[in-house]
Amino acid sequence: MKAIRVLLVICAILSVSLLISCSGMEQRLDSRAPQKFMYYPTTMIEADKALEEARSAGKDKECPDEFNALKQTVDKTYPVYESCHTEEAIQMAKDALGKIKALCPAKPAPMPVRVPEPKPEPKPEVQVAPKAAPVVVKKEIMLEDVHFDLNKATLTDEAKAILRRNIEVLKENPDVKVGIVGHTSAAASAAYNQKLSERRVMAVKAFLVKEGGISPDRLTTSAYGKTKLAEPEPNPLMRETAAAKFNRRVTFTILNQ
Repeated sequence: MKAIRVLLVICAILSVSLLISCSGMEQRLDSRAPQKFMYYPTTMIEADKALEEARSAGKDKECPDEFNALKQTVDKTYPVYESCHTEEAIQMAKDALGKIKALCPAKPAPMPVRVPEPKPEPKPEVQVAPKAAPVVVKKEIMLEDVHFDLNKATLTDEAKAILRRNIEVLKENPDVKVGIVGHTSAAASAAYNQKLSERRVMAVKAFLVKEGGISPDRLTTSAYGKTKLAEPEPNPLMRETAAAKFNRRVTFTILNQ
């Protein structure tokens, strides 16, 4: 009976020891370690589970170097534990567990590259050509001569028509001043022809003033008789030659052109 009591006490002590030793332990369901080690510290089991969860999440491919290093650490905790270095194995598992949870941290999103807005191309500067100074084209004023009959100072119809055209030119050029110059042919005396050329000049001036309204201030007169023949008259007695007819004239000179 005494031996039975001793046996019961020993069994009780072993049961209590087993309960105490299993506190903080978990059963491991895989075949990593020999079958006699079915219970391991919870931290080691948690590290193992966290490693498998990381594998399922694809972190073994996302950051393989870090994953494989932690796997070796977790695997190493078991032989360390089995060699009776329990605290060391638990600390290794705890360190590995923290690193597994932080495995493959999310990379910060790249900052958006701000593309500078293109600067507007400068508008080509429009070269404005300087305004050219107006070119003053000086218009040449032409007044037609008038001719007279032999020994006459009266205006013919043809002479009046010419003077009317001259009047229009003078009206278009109100600042122009004109010299009226009288001539005769070679027939008759110099004194007679001088007086005749003067009468012809006055006849023309009177027509311009009365008929055309030209101011007398714009008109000056001069007479040369037969001293300035436009065409030579070899025989002054021949009074109806072309040269004689051409010399019986009043001409116009623009004084301020």
